[in-house]
Amino acid sequence: MPLVHIDLLAGRSEEQLRTMVKDVTDAIAKDANVPAERIHIVLNEMQPEHYSVGGTLKSDE
Repeated sequence: MPLVHIDLLAGRSEEQLRTMVKDVTDAIAKDANVPAERIHIVLNEMQPEHYSVGGTLKSDE
């Protein structure tokens, strides 16, 4: 049972997230030869004020 964790900044639409998990599921099913129904994906959306790159909060950009 593949378990995939995806961390990303919040702000994408539900449709974008739906497309992303479908694409990731399809790639893993194909490349790892695993049935799609056995693949689990956890999305962790972070607020821009809770994520920093190079000492700058993403919310400050």
